[in-house]
Amino acid sequence: MPEFQDPFARTPGNQVPPLAGHNTVTGDAALLDAIRAQTGGDADTVIASLTEVGAVAGSAEAREHGMLANEHEPVFRAVDRYGNRVDEVDYHPSWHWLMDKSIRFGLAGTAWADDGPSPHVRRAAGSVAWSAVEPGHGCPGSMTYAAVPALRADAALAAEFTPGLTSRTYDFGLRPTAEKAGLLAGMSMTEKQGGSDVRSNTTVAAPQPDGSYRLTGHKWFTSAPMNDIFLTLAQAPGGLTCFVLPRVLPDGSRNTLRIVRLKDKLGNRANASSELEYDGAHGIRLGDEGAGVRTIIEMVASTRLDCVLGSASLMRRSVAEATWHAAHRSAFGGLLADKPAMRNVLADLAVESEAATHLGLRLARAVDQADDPAERAFRRIGLPVAKFWVCKRTSFHVAEALETLGGNGYVEESGMPMLFRESPLNSIWEGSGNVNALDVLRVLQRTPEGVDVWRDEVDAADTPELRDGVDEVLKTIANITDPESAQYVARWLAARMAVLLQASLLVRNAPAAVADAFLVSRVLGQGAGVFGTLPAGVDTAAIVRRATPVIP
Repeated sequence: MPEFQDPFARTPGNQVPPLAGHNTVTGDAALLDAIRAQTGGDADTVIASLTEVGAVAGSAEAREHGMLANEHEPVFRAVDRYGNRVDEVDYHPSWHWLMDKSIRFGLAGTAWADDGPSPHVRRAAGSVAWSAVEPGHGCPGSMTYAAVPALRADAALAAEFTPGLTSRTYDFGLRPTAEKAGLLAGMSMTEKQGGSDVRSNTTVAAPQPDGSYRLTGHKWFTSAPMNDIFLTLAQAPGGLTCFVLPRVLPDGSRNTLRIVRLKDKLGNRANASSELEYDGAHGIRLGDEGAGVRTIIEMVASTRLDCVLGSASLMRRSVAEATWHAAHRSAFGGLLADKPAMRNVLADLAVESEAATHLGLRLARAVDQADDPAERAFRRIGLPVAKFWVCKRTSFHVAEALETLGGNGYVEESGMPMLFRESPLNSIWEGSGNVNALDVLRVLQRTPEGVDVWRDEVDAADTPELRDGVDEVLKTIANITDPESAQYVARWLAARMAVLLQASLLVRNAPAAVADAFLVSRVLGQGAGVFGTLPAGVDTAAIVRRATPVIP
């Protein structure tokens, strides 16, 4: 009679080892190429400054903190034990660990005060390497980054808050801003009746004798309500106006920003998003009365860039998880990565991710070179184009990457459900697809030089496929005859312009296998609309090898 063996005592075979111990910067060939393309001779310096970011991001410790921060969601406390109104949110220690690392790595507002080379490209690359560890905590850092240029509408306010917003110190807690070593900013714009149509806001701002304002109203979505200052919009006597609301007043008392509830969201669960009521809240005007949208639009532009970078980061991690799994999991007589069908899927995912990474860093270079009129024009048209396309592609991308793990990818322990829940977010935040597509039309109408710089950027690759694509776009623009027909083609224009930009960047800066695969599948349209349909002749094996993480 055979000896009984406890099935739970045996070590199972064919199991994928944990993806931990790799460097998400120095071990990512696509990201390194994108950094080199946008920083030139400063590339080695920029990469060296990000080595620690990549090492921590790829560690088992970071992975565990990311999972814990999502598992233990923030908790709202309206009052303290004595019944005093406090309106505070408590976070799990893993949230604070992630925030501390992110701020210390300079991934929030530091780039605006960084005197090193290519500070915005550096931050963009670091964000791509880091934020998918746990995407929710990137939101406070993104808003902090975006607040700095918006505050320049008032020199005194910029001088007061910029040093704290650009600090590398994470100083959590509700105290007067003057007492803190580091500050975080938020934005509070949308309301129940308007959403993206902020001009329909009903929050009222009443002027006070001392030059401040008292704000009364309800804000439908305010992320990270424990941040130190908030940029918000309200109706002043002169029209819709931008204001800065400190969470705590200089005398130590709490401003009357009342948290109504925390949102129960699809993703971004580690981050608290709230509804707020302003009950005569103290506000400081930023910019002129009636110029609220014009004042805050710089903040929106910067957060749109971070939507692109956040989506690119989700794609980078999804590719890493999928290729790692396929390189170590066997089925039907061999490794998954060696199966032609799977290799086609993995290569297609890698190509999509690499294109998003290059476009995100190219836009960051435009921020670094903001004094150049051509770069300003490129940023103006490139942001809505990229925001529309990259963020919209991410949900399909992460879903396909999850599927490569099969049932293992569907369980929380894999980390893939966290990425999947997050994947639609950036396509919704800071203007959903239609808002950004229509913004592209606005650029074409008001700043036609944007089309010229877009064409020059695409033509820099000088390939017949891209020249034909540019001609197609320009003919479509020329044939627009009225506002209604323009809106019908807006999404096609945004998508096509984005794909051609990505293709040009890959032709100039990526290996031929990657660029050729993108050209034939995305530009010439020989893909079938789903991942894993790259045509014969594409070197999928080389693309997959390049995208698979390596643990030293």
